[in-house]
Order: sequence, then C-alpha cells, then structure tokens
Amino acid sequence: MSYGPYNKNAQNFFNQYQSLTFEQVHQDWLSFLGDKPGLALDVGAGSGRDSSALAARGWDVVAVEPATGLRELGQDATRRQSVHWVDDQLPDLGKIRELSYRFDLILVSAVWMHIPPSDRERAFRILTELLAPGGMLVITLRHGPGDGERVFYDVSREDLEGFAKRRALISLPLPVGRKKDELQRNEVSWETLAFRLADDGTGALPTVRHIIVNDNKSSTYKLGLLRTLVRIADGAPGLALNRTDDWVEIPLGAVGLFWIMLYHPLVLRHQLRQAPGSRGYGFATEDFFKLQSFTPLDFRVGMSLSADVAPVVLRAIRDACSTILKNPAHFTTWPGSNRPVFEGGSARMTIKKAPVRLDKETLSRFGTFRVPSFLWDAFSRYACWIEPAIVNEWIDLMGSWDLRYSMDVYHRGLQWVEGRRDTSAVRQMINQQLETGRVECVWTAQNLKAKRFDVDHCFPWSRWNNNDLWNLMPSSHTANASKSEKLPGDLLLKEAHPRVVNWWEQAIVGTSREEQFFSEAEASLPLLGQERTVEGVFEGMLQQRLRLKTNLQLAEWLGL
Repeated sequence: MSYGPYNKNAQNFFNQYQSLTFEQVHQDWLSFLGDKPGLALDVGAGSGRDSSALAARGWDVVAVEPATGLRELGQDATRRQSVHWVDDQLPDLGKIRELSYRFDLILVSAVWMHIPPSDRERAFRILTELLAPGGMLVITLRHGPGDGERVFYDVSREDLEGFAKRRALISLPLPVGRKKDELQRNEVSWETLAFRLADDGTGALPTVRHIIVNDNKSSTYKLGLLRTLVRIADGAPGLALNRTDDWVEIPLGAVGLFWIMLYHPLVLRHQLRQAPGSRGYGFATEDFFKLQSFTPLDFRVGMSLSADVAPVVLRAIRDACSTILKNPAHFTTWPGSNRPVFEGGSARMTIKKAPVRLDKETLSRFGTFRVPSFLWDAFSRYACWIEPAIVNEWIDLMGSWDLRYSMDVYHRGLQWVEGRRDTSAVRQMINQQLETGRVECVWTAQNLKAKRFDVDHCFPWSRWNNNDLWNLMPSSHTANASKSEKLPGDLLLKEAHPRVVNWWEQAIVGTSREEQFFSEAEASLPLLGQERTVEGVFEGMLQQRLRLKTNLQLAEWLGL
C-alpha cells in the first residue's frame, strides 16, 4: 500500500492518535494482558502511543511502522523507553522474521483494513508464527468508508475467526459487536478480536528431536550438520542471505567453515572416531590435515588469511561442503519420508594463492544452503536447549563405536572452541588512544586517563561467547565490576550510544582493524545486512540485546 498520506500528514495523524489513550482504545482486551510483562510486537505502531503504554507497563516492545514521517515522530516520543522501531510492514514482516523473535503479545491495531484481502491469510499465518507459546494476538477491525486519501478494504470478523481455526488458535471471549469510534466519527465503528496460541505451534522441536534421536546414523555427520546450523543461527545470524516464508538461505561456505571448526578438535586433536570401523572421512582430505598446527580460532568468521594459508583453508571448506551435500544434507529426511529436510547447491569457484578474509561475501562463493524457516527460528530461539541434546547424542554415538575413552575426553572433544576471554588487543588500543587523547568509559563518560580501566564485554562472555571488536568496550573498573555478568539495560545502552560510536570511530574506523570489525559485526548481529556503518552496527547491537534478553532470560544492569 501507499504510505504517502501518513508521511504528508504525519503530524496531524500523530496528534490524532495521541489524543486518545491506550486504555480508551483497548479496554476490551486489557483484562487478558495479565501483570507479567514480556516481549510485544506493535504492528503499524503509528505515533507509538500503544508501544509507549506497553513499555510503561514493563514490556519490551518492537514497533513496526513503514511510514517514515510517523515513525520518526514515534521514535522521538518513545526515545526514553524500551521501544525498538523497525521499518517493516504486513503481510511480509520480512525484517521482523529475520530476528527470529517470539512475541508474547502482537498488537495489530487499525491496520487490517489496509491489507488487500488476497494477502490476509498469509499475513495471519506469519503473525501466528511470530507468537510465543501462550502468546496473544490482538487485531482491531475498522468498519466504515475511506477518507478520500487512504485506501481501505472491507474487513470481516468471520474471515479472521476462520484463519484462527486453521492455525489452531484459541479465540478469547471478548465483547461481540461493533463499538463507536472514539474520535466521534459517526460513519466509523470498531471490532476487536483476540486469539491465544496454545503451544509452540510450529512442529519444529519434534522435527529436531527426530533428527537427533530417531534418524538412522552411520556416522556423526547428521549431528554435525545440525549442530553447525544451530551454531550459525545462534552466533552468526547476520550470515543469512535471504529469507522467504519457507526457507532461510545461508552461504554454503559458512556451513563448511563451521563444520571444520567442529570436527577439527575431534579428529586432529583427540583422534575420536566419527564413524564405526577404520575408514576415513570424506571431508578429511590433505588440506584438512594441513590445519593440524592451527586452532579453529585461526579461521573463524571475519579473520584475514595470508596468501600461504588462504588456499589451504578454502580448499578444506570446499571439501567439507562437498561431503555435507552428498551425505548429511541428502540423508537427513522428514519423518516417515525420503524427502531431505535441507537443500543446498555448490558453485564453481577458483581458489588462488592470495590473501582472503572469511567474510559473508567469501563464504557465499561456495554456493548456498537452505534451511526451513521454522527450523532456523527454532535453532535461534532454543539453541541453549537443542545444542546440549545434540552433544549428548553425539557422545553416546562415539561411545558405541569405541569404548577406550572416558566421558570427559568426549566432552572435551565436543567443546565448541570459543577461545579464551581475550581483551588484550582492545586493551592495547585503549592505551594507544590514551597516549594522545581522551578515552571515555562508555557507561559513565568518565575519562579513563586518570582511572583504572577495564575492557568490558558489552554482552557478557559467560552468557554469549563473543570476542568481536564491536562487543569490547572501554569501561571504568568500577562500572565493569558493577555490571559483572549482566546484560546492559535498553535505555542504558541507548544512552551510551554516542560514546560507543565515538570509541569505534576513534580507535577502529580508518585503521587496519576496520575490515575485521565490520566483517565480525556483519556475521554476528541481526538486521545489519550490507550496511557497513557504525550506526548500522549499533542498531544491530540493540536488536541482539533484545534477542539475548528474550532467549536466555538474562538479568539486566541499569548502570551505577
């Protein structure tokens, strides 16, 4: 639809929406809201009135508004609240779906009449897939003629109730019938419908369990592929290339790279069998064994490889990709069928003796790999539960082939190599900056020249192992000690914005580390895409903060 009227008359619409209270407009369903806040999605947020009211009740809110003029006014009105604004729209909600959130409340107020009838069933399905178990979907319907500028389509309670039945949603008992317009427009009336999702609703977890426990395995390859995909969805969501209703497309090279990082310690360091008997492994070619003297950290995403090392690593990734497509991707099938769960295709590429960076562009040269969207979302949301289940099954499988080793050896071999909690490079950068100028604590704005300083993992290492440059912040010792293992609060991080961006521009942008900084951020932060700007990285940080809070239920630090 066209949002011209909302942009041209943004201030008028803003004033009109703000003239009513959240309670006036939504009194019909507020009794179902409960007193336990969670994560809310406000679709067509307009002036931010409803988002602001929910945030005031303790909710974290993602506000979707496609009209630029209205969105900017709403952002300004809610800048001191936990409201995150996104330029997106129904029926697709493509950017929101990229984040893999599950919402406890989705509010679609005064929006449904803008959606063409042919798009409505798909829009409803997408909204349903964004609900958390037990989550509530509220839709208000506007009845009445248009105003000459905006296009309105007829809406129907019966249509929505039919969509809800097909998606196994429970209708909540709200007052039936239309009520008068609060703006006193005689020709306009409103209806409200609310639905609740009784369970997970996607079928993702039974499918994952089937692959882990029930699917036939002649090697650990199926578990290796599953763990690889969980690792990418959880730790490198920015690598996703494209998303549709059905599939998430990622670089095939990323799958091969993470595969090597998984199998490197198992095969090269611990010599643990990954299949019965003494046969070799398709991916463990001469180039894989040349990586013996390296650690998986030497070729993680974002790293720059020299001209001598690059061809070896790239060939090892290519061999891993070939094995993955021929074996686990081909033989991991849907329950009760021979139809593969995953799809992938390799691309012809030339490997030269030249330096290379293991970034999104390079990893895409190997081809593409497709994961069903609902499984990708489950990998992202439930990684902290799925991965231990994979590891336990993997240990049982290795133990059934070779009884010589203790459980401890198996666990060590399967420990994901994150490296140690290393802040030395950034500490050196801070010292260099202090020699010629001022460096501020991002949390307190204190000059660190006269203070004992620390390097703080903005998102705590113990909860989300990430040593990327964007995640390491100059901090006073007092602030870092107070923050400890907590997640910075939303408003605190927003208040730190100018100091965080200033630190990046001061110490990283324009230096030899700039390419590493953006490559790491591009892989590990959501919604960044190809926008290689410090503002884009910071926006990605805000979204990742919300993901970590929602998925891991982390405690928040509100500052000194």
